[in-house]
Amino acid sequence: MIDLQPLRELRFAAARALPDRLSAASGIVAAGEFLYVVADDELHLGVFDLAGQRDGEWLRIFDGELPDEAAARKASKPDLEALVRLPPFAGYPHGALLALPSGSKPNRQIGVVLGLDDAGALRGEPRRVDLSALYAPLQRGLPALNLEGAVVCAQELVLLQRASGDHPHNALIRFPLAPLLHALGADGEPRLPELPANIQMVELPRIEGVALGFTDAAALADGRLVFSAVAENVHDTYNDGPCVGAAIGIVALDGQLQHLDFVRPVRKIEGIAAQHDGTFIDLLLVTDADDRGAAGVLYSARLALAEPAGLAR
Repeated sequence: MIDLQPLRELRFAAARALPDRLSAASGIVAAGEFLYVVADDELHLGVFDLAGQRDGEWLRIFDGELPDEAAARKASKPDLEALVRLPPFAGYPHGALLALPSGSKPNRQIGVVLGLDDAGALRGEPRRVDLSALYAPLQRGLPALNLEGAVVCAQELVLLQRASGDHPHNALIRFPLAPLLHALGADGEPRLPELPANIQMVELPRIEGVALGFTDAAALADGRLVFSAVAENVHDTYNDGPCVGAAIGIVALDGQLQHLDFVRPVRKIEGIAAQHDGTFIDLLLVTDADDRGAAGVLYSARLALAEPAGLAR
């Protein structure tokens, strides 16, 4: 069992026309002194001081406005579910952040790339990224596309498909990184190409009969991934349901589950970042409150680094 330690709520200084909280946290990247958090129901990125000494700030990444009414907002939101740090490439000498949507609906296939400087601060303007070609074969090959996490591991971009009630199958989807970076470095609005994908199915246990589904991952130095997963009692990829359990685990890129620990208290963990020293993995995790009136929370946790040879719970 892993104990979650609350660090702080994801809140901002009072801002006209913007909420003072980030509720639906869905992905996280720590870079230098900054903590970046993407939300699945906002047109802005949350930018926080990693040490927690300053107020957070909103950064607009999409034009327009979203409705306040819950059903209308859900229907029109971009549904950004993953945030990943990319290595340097053309036009981005210090790398970039890439925010990726779930792909669960036709209007959820536009991402955003944001440049970084050498200190991990944002530089330049956000650029929209058309992901429809990259996602098209996944929609044909997976029964209910619902991408929830992304991580760069070696020379690949790995996307995480999340299980849902009627489609209880998690998967690691691996793309070669070089052609994706080439497309992102092109002039104009980038469009990622269709590429062959290596898909590895991953079996996770159930909690109270509800399938655990991937929500995010971070790369370890040995090529494995440390991931977060939640058991959300819902039948499809669109609606929300009660979270009956959550876990943190380690998986190899061939889909072999090597370690799994449940967490307490139960929280809907949607984003994970990791640092490890060979003995322990220190984690930062963010949660989705599933309530626009409540703030998501930043937690810390520690996981003993498991050897690749066995599964522990």
